[in-house]
Amino acid sequence: QVQVVESGGGSVQAGGSLRLSCAYFGYTYSPICMGWFRQAPGKEREGVAATYTSVGTTYYTDSVKGRFTISQDNAKDTVYLQMNSLKPEDTAMYYCAASFSPACGSRYDAPNEYNYWGQGTQVTVSS
Repeated sequence: QVQVVESGGGSVQAGGSLRLSCAYFGYTYSPICMGWFRQAPGKEREGVAATYTSVGTTYYTDSVKGRFTISQDNAKDTVYLQMNSLKPEDTAMYYCAASFSPACGSRYDAPNEYNYWGQGTQVTVSS
């Protein structure tokens, strides 16, 4: 059974930085994509960033381009989300997810393309 575990959330002032980590394990075949999503109260879950693990291709939603960076350490089976220049609107629960769907590379921001989810880590950005 694949497990996904996030860490690294917290509270920070606007303009600050945080790095989220996502460890995944228990798989037989490597996930095709690893993605970061977020969900703010009263809003739908939003795809933030993803990586196509075999080649390292990355995807970002427009609102985080230039501020967030997704990276992977295959030796540690860990994916990171470096978040810089944080804004109050980045406040949300952040989730990491693993996809074994061949379509994840073209639908990286679709939650239903992901098979296994972590429990989430809270990010709060104050103004």
